[in-house]
Amino acid sequence: MPTLEKSALQFGAFMAPYHANLSKSFHLSLHRDLELCEYLDRLGFDEVWMGEHHSAGVEVVASPEIFIAAAAERTKHIRFGTGVISLPYHNPLMTADRIIQLDHQTRGRVMFGFGPGALPSDVHMIGRAQTELRENIMQGFDALLPLLRGETVSMKTDHWTLQDARCHVLPYTRPMPKIFMSSAVSPGGPRIAGTYGLGLLSATTSSDAAFNALQAAYDIWNEAAAQHGQTINRADWRVVGNFHIAETREQARQNVRHGLGQWLEYFQRVATFPVAKPGAHQATLDEQIDAMIAQHTVIGTPDDLIARIDRLWEQSNGGFGVLLDCAHNWADFPATKRHYELMAEYVIPHIQRRNQSRRDSWDWAEANHAVGMEERDKGVAKEYQLWEKQRQAGLQKT
Repeated sequence: MPTLEKSALQFGAFMAPYHANLSKSFHLSLHRDLELCEYLDRLGFDEVWMGEHHSAGVEVVASPEIFIAAAAERTKHIRFGTGVISLPYHNPLMTADRIIQLDHQTRGRVMFGFGPGALPSDVHMIGRAQTELRENIMQGFDALLPLLRGETVSMKTDHWTLQDARCHVLPYTRPMPKIFMSSAVSPGGPRIAGTYGLGLLSATTSSDAAFNALQAAYDIWNEAAAQHGQTINRADWRVVGNFHIAETREQARQNVRHGLGQWLEYFQRVATFPVAKPGAHQATLDEQIDAMIAQHTVIGTPDDLIARIDRLWEQSNGGFGVLLDCAHNWADFPATKRHYELMAEYVIPHIQRRNQSRRDSWDWAEANHAVGMEERDKGVAKEYQLWEKQRQAGLQKT
């Protein structure tokens, strides 16, 4: 079974985005999301993923493509993923054209993540049934993939029709941008990703079920790929976790009091994603924090996050390519920025062994410190001897 070196792990952020405080300005929150992308780019993070939602007032970006186009203009290096486009909501030709245009505008910094759609309220508003989505998503993808390859597609479903459809522009990235299938707990996501040779986006690890499913995800993904003649790579596996770190555990707990309760309330009363136990939003803040930590979440220090990454790596049974921190807005904006700064300052260099050569150099210099001091003293003594010899020669001349 192929494995990865942990030092090759890259880091990013997964933005639904979550803005659970309905009293705050959506306009300012949206622009702060763009500002955070700029900040992550400056800190050296590798990726940002942005979702698509149309109802419930919290996950407030309707078009990840529009957001990514704006964020890409503000950044230099960081990659962007659609996390995810709800493919059953869209005509495959329109989706393919938008992704191709975005691939050109970003000069290859875009990744295409797709899924069925997470909010029942979205599905209701467009007159669809939740039970249709899994079939719809594969119908859409069976049309979209050949379109991205430049092929002509004719196909008719209950929700859209393609007649001699083709993309009149081909992707900037050849043969096409990387494509990812979303996954949570069920084997459906890894199975589809393996069947088509796609990347895998494990959308959460912050529940017992999701954390435990991580161990089997690669095996399902790999087995499905082998059955269908596909090749997959652990480097194309994205894993999402919920973290907030500060200089101390006490400070981290204080920081998340800003928004954790509202976030939990959203997932208990509105959203259907299994990231919180029933009744969690009704507990005290300290009880909520303790419960989240028990559910594979980090609310603590850089060392706590390093330990959690080690556990995730072990649970994955061979490693994954990118760890995505869920941008949940539990803390206010300054504390959120400090969280990412601490990741860049301490967590990422530790995992990637960026400072190992510096430590090796320190250790070597320390081990040879006494010898160095002795050699320095010899050098100083020699200079004094030379000076004395030159001084004596000058006195003799006078």
